[in-house]
Amino acid sequence: MNKQVFLTVCSFVFFLTLFTQYKAEGQTPANSSDLQEQRLNTIRFGTDTEIANLIRTLRSEQNTNREELMTETPLDRELRTVADRTTNRAILTGVFGFFSDRELSGLEERALRAIQDRDYEAGETVNAAINYLGNIRARGILEVMKEIMDGEENRFLASAILALGKAAEQNNPGETAEYLVDYYTTRLPQGDNSRLIITALGDTRSREATAFLVSIAENEDERVPLRMSALEGLAKIADPAGLPAIINAASSRDPNVRSTAVGALGPFSGENADAAIIEGFRDSYYRTRIAAAKAAGERKLVPAIPFLRFRCENDEVPTVRDESVRALGLIGTREAETILNELFTERRNSDRVRINAAEMLLTHGAADYVNEIIVELDEARSKNQTALYNGFLRVLGNAVSPRLEELSRRFFASGGVIEKSYALDMALNNNFRSLEDEIRNLVEPRNSSLSRKSIALLERWGLPIEALPMEASEG
Repeated sequence: MNKQVFLTVCSFVFFLTLFTQYKAEGQTPANSSDLQEQRLNTIRFGTDTEIANLIRTLRSEQNTNREELMTETPLDRELRTVADRTTNRAILTGVFGFFSDRELSGLEERALRAIQDRDYEAGETVNAAINYLGNIRARGILEVMKEIMDGEENRFLASAILALGKAAEQNNPGETAEYLVDYYTTRLPQGDNSRLIITALGDTRSREATAFLVSIAENEDERVPLRMSALEGLAKIADPAGLPAIINAASSRDPNVRSTAVGALGPFSGENADAAIIEGFRDSYYRTRIAAAKAAGERKLVPAIPFLRFRCENDEVPTVRDESVRALGLIGTREAETILNELFTERRNSDRVRINAAEMLLTHGAADYVNEIIVELDEARSKNQTALYNGFLRVLGNAVSPRLEELSRRFFASGGVIEKSYALDMALNNNFRSLEDEIRNLVEPRNSSLSRKSIALLERWGLPIEALPMEASEG
């Protein structure tokens, strides 16, 4: 072998090795448009396993913004095309689930077809189709679901019950509630299906369900899970006629019924409801105290402030303290904000209390507390308080404030991978386009997750992506 051939072979092996590495990391050596084309081709020509892996990746990359989740992308259109044509159970089930989680429409006809042909479809596919129609609150499915329930097709019964409740607002909620009550009282459903019907009745948000749910909630001889579901349903409907039953249940002998009842008081108003929430803070069962804190926050119940402060500082259960801090943030009065500031600045408090208080101050505070939190962030780092430091990082990463620009710049210049990742979050949340050059410095294959995140941010801003040299430093 001559020298030229030897060098050619070595070069080929070198680049093949790099390409294999990129593939293993979920990267490509080309830019993001090539990655998009590769994903489209996976959907067009890939196996069910390859498509399932791609859906798993897309789920991990999803933004939590509801509007963006419900916005159709080119990949969604290609998935819809494949789902419309394929009979592969794994692909269909995966696509229904992916669209269902995002409440993204477009597969209604395919889902109905799978339900109508359920004798020839896999059971998991039919259930996924039913769940999809329920989650997107599809119109015109009342008769389809009633047909399944009347036929007592046990494989699909649970899914059909829940779909009826979720989609009721688009399919005559009153009629749906009446049908479910009649089904419960005449068919006497067995096992968990009875609880699912009660849950579905709450989901209808229909006052036609109130009397039936009250009868379940008030029945001391009824099974506890059914009474709890009935109380939750009454809270969803928020019909004043259901309030007396909830207040009575708040003093039940069963602690789970008590906690559920107190939690169900949030949507209601009036002195009796207020008093029952306040009384919940005195309950020795911790879940009832959690429910009282949540209800107080939802109601913005000012008389609950001193009870919440006491729970923040003294409760033996960390989750109770967490919910009490959040409730103070939701109430949002000057008194509540002052208490949150004291909880945050007192360094003897637990890390969890201080982090949650900082988050509430940034989210609901009248002032901008970014500078104060940065001071405590640096203090935690200097004392190697890792949990506290990471907690403050997370809080700042989700915040919106012009004061975060300098911190982002500092992290891009001298931070580690975690700090740079949060700096990208700050740049995105605050539209810090002045940091474009710093963000571009992370767009290189060796940066792995930082590279993907940087590319996604630049794409969001509509800026061109240019791959950097392979030798670029990792930053």
